Parts: sequence; structure tokens; C-alpha cells
Amino acid sequence: MTAAGLVSRSLSKMRQLVGGQARRDVEPSTRDLERIRGQLQECAEGRGGEISTRQRAARLAETYLRLDEAGRRAVLKMIALEFGPDPARVNAAHKAYQAAVGTRDQWDAEAQLRAAMRSRRLRILTQFNAIPQGVKFLVDLRADLLRFVADDPQLKPLDRELEARLSAWFDVGFLELQRITWSSPAALLEKLVEYEAVHEIRSWDDLKNRLDSDRRCYAFFHPRMPLEPLIFVQVALLEDLADDVQRLLDIEAPLTDASKATTAIFYSISATQTGLRGVSFGNFLLKRVVEDLQRDFPRLKTFATLSPIPGLVRWAQRNPQELAAAITPSDWKRLAAAGIEDADSPRLARILEATPEWTEDEALARALRDPLLKLAARYLVHANRDGKPVDAVARFHLGNGARVERLNWLADTSAKGLGQSWGIMVNYLYDPDRIETNLEAFASEGRIDASAAVKRQARR
Repeated sequence: MTAAGLVSRSLSKMRQLVGGQARRDVEPSTRDLERIRGQLQECAEGRGGEISTRQRAARLAETYLRLDEAGRRAVLKMIALEFGPDPARVNAAHKAYQAAVGTRDQWDAEAQLRAAMRSRRLRILTQFNAIPQGVKFLVDLRADLLRFVADDPQLKPLDRELEARLSAWFDVGFLELQRITWSSPAALLEKLVEYEAVHEIRSWDDLKNRLDSDRRCYAFFHPRMPLEPLIFVQVALLEDLADDVQRLLDIEAPLTDASKATTAIFYSISATQTGLRGVSFGNFLLKRVVEDLQRDFPRLKTFATLSPIPGLVRWAQRNPQELAAAITPSDWKRLAAAGIEDADSPRLARILEATPEWTEDEALARALRDPLLKLAARYLVHANRDGKPVDAVARFHLGNGARVERLNWLADTSAKGLGQSWGIMVNYLYDPDRIETNLEAFASEGRIDASAAVKRQARR
């Protein structure tokens, strides 16, 4: 068989394995790991021509995909620890650079220092990138890394390098925006159902409702992963801000006239590739979606979300003093009338645990409304870690220039909605005139833009 034929056969196996076919987990022997080490060494040294390079990379990828979890971890650790920069070479190049500073040899010494610091890991990763399905392979390989790195810090250098490479390869300039409709290929619609992470798609009728004439759905694709959407955004076209996701997703609700819509509500944004965590293109996606919507619906003036607050209950459970601080004397009077006398009430403890039965007691729900909304406002505006909001959804939208516009009581009464935020949802507003200012203030100072009403609720 010719070299080209061998490459074709290796790549064919590679495609099958990346596509999830013929998978079988194998525990590598010591001999297997030595063979893999040798192949990695050949990749790092760049031996052979283009055909042998592609064949070797495809063979390595095929081997990796057949390994069990322990085998994959061992290979990744091998790459991380054995194929970084040579410390002695870096030290020598650094000394040469320091000696050359201020002389005409400075720039040559700088280039040599930069070359010495270049990791051989990058050469290995780049060779995987060159094969068909190689980009998808690297995205999935990083998903493996993210699983392992939490309890194995020695993998962090490899994770940082791979994240940096993926950020370059997934630059927003390379990505393609596509509208998803009921006429889109069935395989793509199935992926939308599979990857929906905010509001579960429960049936084909539910899916069809989300793709109807008063809705829009968009996805971003990378040209090297044409069948794998990177992120979905679902939009409802309305005449006002949405405050209830049940009504928004009601498949029995009548169609609205999209031509009269003045408000676009982004009610679900779902990333699909775990391996792209930390690679940001959400802001660009929303800008592109806004441009597309404005072209089709010139009456649209307001662009906002109806978003979950996934970390609210967990934060309150870790910080019970925050709920106590949110309850005023007048709140306590209403709570007492509803059967909660003080902070030690077992019934209040069950509410803090997010058990759902309290919603069936209208008097109790009314008494809880103000303190829980205040608690949610304080969580979104004040709860932070390393200068950024604790809540992941808040980090995403505020980091893309949005404003915390309005809190909505019992906007999601599903088990998931009650369990994560007592059913409270939030509207983040994307004001085209303020997005860039908000984005810069958030990135440089961690400053959060919020409406006057939310600021009042968040006041301590």
C-alpha cells in the first residue's frame, strides 16, 4: 500500500473514532506507553515529510481515543511533563539576552530566547490540528484535560497551552453564524435538543414551537467542525420584556405577529463543547444575532434576556446570614402571619433548602417575595469571587456588556427553576449605546451596571 493509502486508512479510522464509532476503552501496558512516548518524540521533533507527519498524528489520535480514562490521563501527563521547554536552554538564552540588552545583538538574542521558551507541546498539538477531524479531536482532548486537571495540577501547563491554541483557532473571525429552522437537517435539530442546557426541550412539538415564525434560533460553527455547533441562542420576538418562562415556552400559546415585535428576548444560550471552556465568543455571537434581527425586523428596539440565576440557592445556603439581612421588620410580620415566626423556624430552613411546597401557599409566597428578590439582587450585584460575579450566567452577560435590568418573581416554577433560584429569573438588557462602556468597566474594574430598581433592591 502507498504512503498516501496508509494515511487515508489512518484518517478513516480517526473519523470513525471521533464520530463515536468502534469505541473500545483499552488500558495501556508499559510497552504501549513507551511506543506512544516514541511517537510523541517524533511529533515533537517534526521528523519526516507532510504525509508521514499526518499519518503519525492520525495514528496517535486513534490510539488515544481507544484508551481508557487512566490511559488518557497517563498520555496527557506525559505530554505535559516531558515535552515542555528545556529549562537549561531557557536559562542559557535568558542569560544571553540579558548580556545583549542595549547592544545591536539584543533582537537576535530576544528571538533566541523566544524560541527556547517555545514548548514542544505546541508542535505536537499543531500536528493534530492538521489532520481531518483534528480540531474536534483537540476540543474533546481538552474536555478530558478539564476533567483531570482539578486533581492533577501537573496538567495545568498543557491545559493553558491548549486553551491558548484553541482561542486562536476559534477566533470569532473564523466562525460562521447560521439560522436554525424546522427545515434544518434532522441531525442538527437533534443536537439542539441534546445540547439545550437552560430549558429542556421535552418533545418535537416543543422544538417546533421554539422554531416558529415568532422565534429565531442561531448557532455558530467553525469551518473545520461543520457538523458540530459551538453555541446556540434562542430568541423570542415580543412587544415587551418577558417575565415568565412558562408562558414563553407554552406550546399552546397563540403565535404573535413578529412584524409588530419591539423586543427580542434571548431566553436560552447554550454552549455545546466542554473543551472550549474559557474560549469566549459569546459577545460576538450576540452582536451578530442583533444585526441579523434588526435587518429582518426594523421595529426591534430592545434586546434583553430572560435568564436563570443558577447559583442563588447554593450561595444562600452557604451564607444564611444574607437571607436574615434581607428580611425587614415588616417582612417578619408578613412571614409570621404565614407561619414563620423567626430565623430559627424549621419552615424557613426548608425554604432555604429550596423544597417546592411553599409555592402552593399563596400567603407564604407573597410574604417571601420581597426578601427573596432583595436576596437575589444582592447576589447578582455584590456576590463576587476574584472581582467577578459568583454566578456563571451573570459573568457571561455582564462580561458581554449587559445591564441587570429586572428581577422576575416565580418566573420559572419548574423543579429546576425552584431548586436553583426559588423560581426567580433576571432580565439582562443589552443597550447598544452602553454595551462597550459596560464591557470595559466590567473588565477593568469589575463594575456592574444595574437598573435603579435593582440597585434599590440590592442596597444593604
